[in-house]
Amino acid sequence: IIFPNSGNFVITPVAPHNLNVRPTVISDDSVISFEIEGRAENFLCTLDSRFETITSAHQLAVRKNDFTVRLLRLQDIGFLETLRSKLGWGLDKRNH
Repeated sequence: IIFPNSGNFVITPVAPHNLNVRPTVISDDSVISFEIEGRAENFLCTLDSRFETITSAHQLAVRKNDFTVRLLRLQDIGFLETLRSKLGWGLDKRNH
């Protein structure tokens, strides 16, 4: 559980084939760099519904941008209240 204003990147493996592969949480002021290797000469890089063919000579880096998004809150329900409701915190399950 990560609080909304905690300022983090969460690196989550897609379809991991090992139970030991878990999401990793790092500070959002980090720069994440990737080097690409494999048997193929070209690779398809997909980011935010866009794709580009790249080679192993490319290095990729991900960092936080200054761009922010404002979200609309339809109900005045806080983060912890939502967690409590969805996870059943504070409820005695023996009586239900």
